Amino acid sequence: MSIQFPDPNDPECRVISSVLARVGDKWSILIVVLLAQGSKRFSDIKRSVGGISQRMLTLTLRGLERDGLVNRKEVSTLPLRVDYKLTPLGHSLGEAVEPLATWAQNHLRQISKARDKFDARADQ
Repeated sequence: MSIQFPDPNDPECRVISSVLARVGDKWSILIVVLLAQGSKRFSDIKRSVGGISQRMLTLTLRGLERDGLVNRKEVSTLPLRVDYKLTPLGHSLGEAVEPLATWAQNHLRQISKARDKFDARADQ
C-alpha cells in the first residue's frame, strides 16, 4: 500500500486529517453503513445505532451533512419527520468502508478471544 500524504506543514494535510477524523469516527461509520441500506428517519437511526445519545447522533448527522455525505430532508407531517439518506459521495464512502465492516463482523470471535486472553494476562 502506497499512500502519499502531503507535508505536515502543507494546508492540504489539515484538510485530509479533518476528513479522516470524520470518516474514522465510530458513529459516522456505523451511520454510513446503516444509510447505505436506504433512507432512514432520525428515530430509526437512533434505534439502530445502539449506545448513541440523541445529542451525539444530531452532531454526527450534522457533520456528515456538512461534509456532503448525507442529505437531510424535513417532511411536513405532524409531528415533523426528518429523513436522512446518503449522497453519491456518501455512497462512495459506504463502498469504501463496507469491506472494513465485513472484516470486523467476520472476525468478532477471534478479536473477542484475543481480548479475553490479553485481559487474563493483564489481571495476573
